[in-house]
Amino acid sequence: MPSLGADMAAGTLLEWLKQPGDRVARGDLIAEVDTDKGVIQVEAFTTGTLERILVEPGQKVPVGTVMALIRDDAVTAPAAAPPGAGPPAAGPLPQRVSPLARRRAQELGVDLASIQGTGAEGAVTVADVERLARGAIMPTATPAVDDSAARMRGAIGAAMARSKREIPHYYLSNTIDLGPAMAWLAEQNQSRPVADRLVAAALLLKSVALALRDFPELNAWWVNDRAVRQPSINLGVAVSLRQGGLIVPALEAADQASVDELMRRLTDLVARAKGGALRASELASGTLTVTSLGDRGVDIVLGVIYPPQVALVGFGRIAERPWVVQGAVLPRPVVSVSLSADHRVTDGHRGALFLDRIDQLLREPGAL
Repeated sequence: MPSLGADMAAGTLLEWLKQPGDRVARGDLIAEVDTDKGVIQVEAFTTGTLERILVEPGQKVPVGTVMALIRDDAVTAPAAAPPGAGPPAAGPLPQRVSPLARRRAQELGVDLASIQGTGAEGAVTVADVERLARGAIMPTATPAVDDSAARMRGAIGAAMARSKREIPHYYLSNTIDLGPAMAWLAEQNQSRPVADRLVAAALLLKSVALALRDFPELNAWWVNDRAVRQPSINLGVAVSLRQGGLIVPALEAADQASVDELMRRLTDLVARAKGGALRASELASGTLTVTSLGDRGVDIVLGVIYPPQVALVGFGRIAERPWVVQGAVLPRPVVSVSLSADHRVTDGHRGALFLDRIDQLLREPGAL
């Protein structure tokens, strides 16, 4: 059972997506698990053959429990089949249903087995459920009691309480002139179709990722009473969920992605987070979280660090403000950026330099 962050103690196995005898490659989805963060897809950690299942669907087990055995090809060669034996029979392919779609189907009394999914890998989506409901006479159904939002809020509360109790936070903020960045975006988007246009969030994320290369102490986890710097810059992105609460999946190796690639990955990540199709690794690999409440009209965000991370960057809304440019007061698009950091790992001097580095990078958006 994977650990998906601070204060996760256990998870409930919902279904196996592979069966004993199936070949799996590292990164293949093999199971779905229900946690306080919602339903998460679990990947194989190695390439080989799924040899034995140890946990049955419906069982709730502690983090770290061995749920299945995979025979690693690098360690043991597969046993030869008996003479005359045919290939193992393929089991039925499990239907893929997002948690929101499953919940909506319960509310509307829709039979999921009658739906052909149109989502990724044939997954049934909320839109699929509602499309079927509109075209059929639905029986009266009592909405299922769902405490997932309450469980998520409890998990978030526990993690944030631990963070404020154990981490000596310090806070810094700066205001950045986004004139060059917004002008560059406008120029780039002129010749792009709507689906391929960039938004400011992609530039903000890329600037944070590149700045972390120069301040690796902020790209770390606090483990066993010491800071452990992480080899990859994986930006956690705080995503607000429709049913309440939030989730923080990661954009892995964000510093190595182009702005276009980062835009595509961000769009995909947010869609899967809201649709309940995240992978366990995406929730456990974040090395620094970026959060923004700019779309809610907030000017400054002073966030709480998400353990075991040691820093969080917050962006407010982009708004036109009077700004002095070469001695003249002009209207300019500006944004407030903040840093919440762990004083056990770094100090205000380094934190201030980190924010200044983000500012420098955003002045030359074409170089991002």
